[in-house]
Amino acid sequence: MSSISLTKGQNISLTKTDPTLTKVIIGLGWDENGFDGQDFDLDASAIMLGSNGKVRTPEDFIFYGKLDSNCGAINHTGDNTTGDADGDDESIVVDLTMIPADVQKIVFPVSIYSAKARAQNFGLVSNAFIRIVNEATGVEVTRYDLTEDYSVETSLVFAELYRAGAEWKFKAIGQGFTDGLGGIGRSYGLPLTDEVA
Repeated sequence: MSSISLTKGQNISLTKTDPTLTKVIIGLGWDENGFDGQDFDLDASAIMLGSNGKVRTPEDFIFYGKLDSNCGAINHTGDNTTGDADGDDESIVVDLTMIPADVQKIVFPVSIYSAKARAQNFGLVSNAFIRIVNEATGVEVTRYDLTEDYSVETSLVFAELYRAGAEWKFKAIGQGFTDGLGGIGRSYGLPLTDEVA
């Protein structure tokens, strides 16, 4: 099975594409353009949402400061503060069989740490992508390469996993925010402190 490449706004049924899929690795990656000589620290996170499109509780936010969801379904494998790694820079493992029934969607934001203080934005980042890998086989199922020029955005929602009846689907989002992770959090009912956002 060859990987399916998505463009912004497209979605696929993971359930139909790979019926064996129960546990997935969400791999996220990026390269620094390096124009300003400063280090970039991009942070991937996951936010679980209920049927109203909002978090059920602040504990639904999984990030470098809280690597595991309370339900045990989501595990952030750790913060990469440089983006120097080959392949995936950060990974989030999701066990689809353990997602609580009242969680309808999981969104995957990536934000630039201290973006305002460092005068950094996603216009200084290239080759950003998100992909889904079957954890059991190591095979990439689908990927979305972000190709737009996000010259003022300091955080992006890369993609989302969501329920459609009995299926799990994956949608390429690529929505930018100019007010960092705090802006993303507020849009999903998550009050983030300045220290986190």
